[in-house]
Amino acid sequence: MRAWLRAGAALAAGVVFGLGLSLSGMLDPVRVRGFLDVTGAWDPSLMAVLAGAVAVAALGQVIRRRMDRPLLDERFALPTQRRIDARLLGGAALFGIGWGLAGFCPGPAVAALSTGAVPVVVFVLAMLAGMGAQALLRPARDPAPEGPAAPTRAT
Repeated sequence: MRAWLRAGAALAAGVVFGLGLSLSGMLDPVRVRGFLDVTGAWDPSLMAVLAGAVAVAALGQVIRRRMDRPLLDERFALPTQRRIDARLLGGAALFGIGWGLAGFCPGPAVAALSTGAVPVVVFVLAMLAGMGAQALLRPARDPAPEGPAAPTRAT
């Protein structure tokens, strides 16, 4: 039963996320590129969307810190790696370049599949191919950490 509740909660969160992206204009790559073009015809309207996302995430962190464990899992799966290294910076740079060129990042791209637009489908297929390639190449050079982080309770 708990697995069904987790799946239902994930589906509900995904639907709310997708609707929010759609209503905010984040599914329109032209609008996103306009926001990212700070030296040209900059469109600051998505700043409100980003501010809202940061506010929701901050509230989520406040709530998480007061909980011993999540409602539908045994422990919080928090990242343990805090080091800023070349791989992190390189990955962030690649993500930013891809976002700027395509006007999509993974969440909005998956939500935009609902439009049926060919460029969106091509982007998502390329994204999945890249994720698959990374999964195949990673074990050879740097195995993924084993299991989620240990449970924590911030004070």
